Amino acid sequence: MSKAVKEIVTNDIAKRLAGVEDCVVANMIGLNSEKTAALRRRLREKKIGVVVIKNSLVRRATEGTALAPAFEGLSGTAAVLYGGEDFISLVKEVTELDKDESFGKFKARGGVMDGEALNAEAVLAISKWPNRGEQLSLLIGQILGPGGRLNSQLTSVGGKLASQIEKVGEQEG
Repeated sequence: MSKAVKEIVTNDIAKRLAGVEDCVVANMIGLNSEKTAALRRRLREKKIGVVVIKNSLVRRATEGTALAPAFEGLSGTAAVLYGGEDFISLVKEVTELDKDESFGKFKARGGVMDGEALNAEAVLAISKWPNRGEQLSLLIGQILGPGGRLNSQLTSVGGKLASQIEKVGEQEG
């Protein structure tokens, strides 16, 4: 590949990854065309972008960015996965694909989160964290729990008082 072509490809990759802060690096080499198309379709449905590129070119494209640590020490061709609802959702989807036997050659190799390089084990550990939606539901539960308890305590006293007034009214009537 000539220097001019490398420069064009590097600039294209830099444009695609502009604004991306977190990513997962995976291996897709060895998948046939049908499985690759099915994998890309599944990722596209989840709004996850995929770029398969030679590591030396992606290193040049991400030099000086938050993504640069993800490619230190990697060799060969890698798939860069980015996007999704949030980073945890991205990692969960990649981990599911990693376990799926129909995509046997697909393996997570690492990534970067908040400028810190991740290895494959760290990606697996992060997949067990709650994603944004799960965190919001936990927070709402913690907020509504005490309010519900207070509501039941207030209404139970009012209910007892109402039943006592009703009994007194029946006795007099």
